[in-house]
Amino acid sequence: MNSSALQPGTSGFEELVGRSFVILLFGFSIICINGTFMFTFFKSPVFYQDPRYILYVHLVMNDTVMVGLTVALYMMSYMLQSVNIALCCTLLIVSSTTHKNTPLNLAGMAIERYIAICKPLHHPQICTVRRTYILICLIWGVGIIPGLVDLVIVIIVRPFSIISTVSYCASAYLYSSVYHEAKNMAVQCLYMSFVWVVIVYTYCRVLLTARKISTDKVSAKKAQSTILLHAVQLMLCMLSYTTPVLDILLVLIVPAQKKNIVFFNYLLTNILPRLLSPLIYGVRDQVFIKHMKKNFLRRVQQS
Repeated sequence: MNSSALQPGTSGFEELVGRSFVILLFGFSIICINGTFMFTFFKSPVFYQDPRYILYVHLVMNDTVMVGLTVALYMMSYMLQSVNIALCCTLLIVSSTTHKNTPLNLAGMAIERYIAICKPLHHPQICTVRRTYILICLIWGVGIIPGLVDLVIVIIVRPFSIISTVSYCASAYLYSSVYHEAKNMAVQCLYMSFVWVVIVYTYCRVLLTARKISTDKVSAKKAQSTILLHAVQLMLCMLSYTTPVLDILLVLIVPAQKKNIVFFNYLLTNILPRLLSPLIYGVRDQVFIKHMKKNFLRRVQQS
């Protein structure tokens, strides 16, 4: 990075300040909104025994960590000229894990709704609080594997004995070998195929069940809508996979705006979906909104 272009008063410096402000503003807004949902969950014991809300708040917490790390890595790329490679790899592994956790969590939420509608008598035995936390542990266990594979590849290709610091802490910079590209392609196809199969299957089964049952059609209809919302959330998550392709296509069309294209493309495909995802589900849930309003009014009265 050319430090002379980033001196106060230069166009490069003003551009950096503007971008940093936008990133920090979006990051802060998302963390505050997600913090409100998490506060509502932890202040309302009624949610503690419901697997659906446990999985939802885990999704919110996971996205909050991911956004926080994204903002931190972005600011580090400008504020630090060199980053310890061990710290960089740790941050990238956690960031990668939280990124992979989101679609897996959505699949778990869809399965829970499928069991609630299609196997209502078995739902209390299958979807227990203990099993929900076991599922969350499995999600983290599966989600961390790609990040660890990246680390193993980079140790083999670029041993830590050769490099101790990196000038730019980003997966595209550190994990740039052909082996990483092949692994990324395989992992993305595997993860997305699995999650889409789960969501499509659960939606079709709930749809068939809703047509058969003569009672509680309202719950079945809500479950259909919920699973459709999971599909929308998944599509928002998948936007992040389109970032490199969109960068290449748009830069070819407007090469002079490469920096702005990369920045706004990343903002729209990686940051903005993390703002919309919790709102889509949380604001729609009347029980959650009811407790949120109650907690808010209680805080206002206390103040």
